[in-house]
Amino acid sequence: MKLYGIPNCNTVKKARDWLESNSIAYEFHDFKKQGISQQVLENWLMQFPYEKLINRAGLTWRGLDDKIKAGIIDNASAIALMQEKTSAIIRPVLVKDSKILCLGFEETTYKELLKHE
Repeated sequence: MKLYGIPNCNTVKKARDWLESNSIAYEFHDFKKQGISQQVLENWLMQFPYEKLINRAGLTWRGLDDKIKAGIIDNASAIALMQEKTSAIIRPVLVKDSKILCLGFEETTYKELLKHE
C-alpha cells in the first residue's frame, strides 16, 4: 500500500497517524521530494476524472493565474499542472496494487476500507 501526499499537510498527517496507530503497513510517497510520474497520473485518471484529482480548494490552486486555471480542460493539461505543481493534487491518495482506494482522508472511510488489512 502506498500513501501519496506531502508531509506538512494536516490531512496527510491525520492519514499517516491513523495508518500507524492501526498497524497498517504503507509506503509514503512525498510529492514534493519525489514528484509524480506521468504513468502514475495516467493510471489515476483512468480511475477518477481530473476534476477529482485536482485540489481546487487548496492554496496552490487558488494562487494560480485565472488563465492557467481556465487552461485545465482535459487529462493532458491536468497532468502537466499536477507534475509542475504537485501541491495541486488532492491529498492524500491511498493506493493499493495501482488502484486508488481513497482520495483524501476520512477516518470512517479508512476503517471500512482497511478493516481486513
